Amino acid sequence: MIPFLLISFPVFDPVAIAIGPIVIRWYALAYIFGIVLGWIYARSLLKTEKLWAGPAPITFAQLDDFILWVTIGIIVGGRTGYVLFYSLPFFIQHPAEIFELWKGGMSFHGGFMGCVIAVIAFARVNGVSILSLGDITTAVAPIGLLLGRLANFINSELWGRVADPSLPWAMIFPNGGPLPRHPSQLYEAGLEGIVLFTILAVMIRLGALKRPGLILGSFIAIYGLARITGEHFREPDPQLGFLWGGLTMGMLLSVPMVIAGAILIVSSYRKPASRLSADS
Repeated sequence: MIPFLLISFPVFDPVAIAIGPIVIRWYALAYIFGIVLGWIYARSLLKTEKLWAGPAPITFAQLDDFILWVTIGIIVGGRTGYVLFYSLPFFIQHPAEIFELWKGGMSFHGGFMGCVIAVIAFARVNGVSILSLGDITTAVAPIGLLLGRLANFINSELWGRVADPSLPWAMIFPNGGPLPRHPSQLYEAGLEGIVLFTILAVMIRLGALKRPGLILGSFIAIYGLARITGEHFREPDPQLGFLWGGLTMGMLLSVPMVIAGAILIVSSYRKPASRLSADS
């Protein structure tokens, strides 16, 4: 007998818009709106000179051009990371499916590395500060993370571990078996999206953008901690399961992020609170 406290999962249609042969899924909309809203927020940061102690180190035109670079970095990096970290044996046997993005399978850690490459390449080509461009990129990133996790929830994927039936918000996911589970997608949406965005926004208002690399380092470190926390409630990917000592792949990939973020934070405080040159 199912305890009355359990919440019935609100079954959503994974297809948001269907017009004839054209099908747009919620996950695709999460990417689109994440990029558009991030672009709008980034422009507002560049427009506010007091946040930078002078003119912003990147022009509106450069930001507009960068959107294409970072979008490609997210998609190519995210897919590559998923293939390498989560399902390499499968894709070795079915290489053509690497390009079938509509079937799902994106890795945040791979997408982040794709963003890093895009930031470095764009900054070098356009003569802007790598750290400042990284600050802007990561300041807006939680918007996309929030929407992405909500899309995971709508798609009833990446659900949580089995929960105590007495947990008021435990859910039985339609494709997660008969036992109640943590809605870990919502936990991660809150931690990686709302909480992370709020912390970074407050830091920015307190002058963090005047120290190139501080927002970048803070994003990397806090995301790593948030992801490790969320992984304690999330069911591991079935093809991998638990790794050493009960760790998951998401935890292992997040540990270097915490370390790298801490190093960037310390480094940003060792330099004067002013904008760095393009070779930073």
